Amino acid sequence: MQISPPKHLAPYIRHYIFLENSEEDMRNLRLFTDGSSGLILSGNMNLYSKVSKDRMPLSFFYGTLNGYKDFSSKGRFSLIAVVFQPYFLNILLKTSAKEMSNQIISVEDVLKNKMEVFEEKLFNKTNPLSIIEDLNIFFTHFLSERTSMDHHLISATQQYILNNKGTISSKDLQHFTGYSERHLERKFEYHMGMRPKKYANIIRLHYFLSLVNKGTDDKNLTTLSYEAGYSDQSHLIREFKNNIGLTPKQYQKTENKIAVNFIEL
Repeated sequence: MQISPPKHLAPYIRHYIFLENSEEDMRNLRLFTDGSSGLILSGNMNLYSKVSKDRMPLSFFYGTLNGYKDFSSKGRFSLIAVVFQPYFLNILLKTSAKEMSNQIISVEDVLKNKMEVFEEKLFNKTNPLSIIEDLNIFFTHFLSERTSMDHHLISATQQYILNNKGTISSKDLQHFTGYSERHLERKFEYHMGMRPKKYANIIRLHYFLSLVNKGTDDKNLTTLSYEAGYSDQSHLIREFKNNIGLTPKQYQKTENKIAVNFIEL
């Protein structure tokens, strides 16, 4: 279940996702980059890193990803994923997004007990829509503080990249913002955790994914890749494997696409 935030929070939160697993079986999950940061809230989840085998915090923030992260989960759980606009984690935690890039950050470590009430409601199986309404109030109260002018610049530039489906050049961005390429790179790295070119590449890749997920039978992957702005098939496949860990055909065959950047392997 995917729920949009109220209009005044849309510049900061892309959407909420509620997931529930009623099975006891082991599940292998992959979170891959979509250019966003986010928050995973849970009251009862046993989630482990596939690489380090470490148990993940009950609730955690994740910074913008350069690729993907694999997890395993065993047992029943319910969670709410709050998918942020890329720059919101920088606003929320008041630290460089570059330092949080590819990181898992325990909610308890940075917000102490401020999220416990939401975890308890998830544990007690409170209506998720009610929890999301409370989260909207929480984030609205937090944003009563003023944000800097840099955030307006980053937000406008991000929207420009989205409107152009990631197919933009450095000169386009310089003309749009009035800043040099290096100056804009520094601002993006601080507020979003990655350079504009990397973010644009991710947006173009996700535009290609949206075309694939529409399931148009009369168009093959090569045709869709051209529609998304790729002229080099090897470049597309390399980008796909670096960011998602699969080839386009392997992704196409993946049955359980939980969200735009979350799949079950």
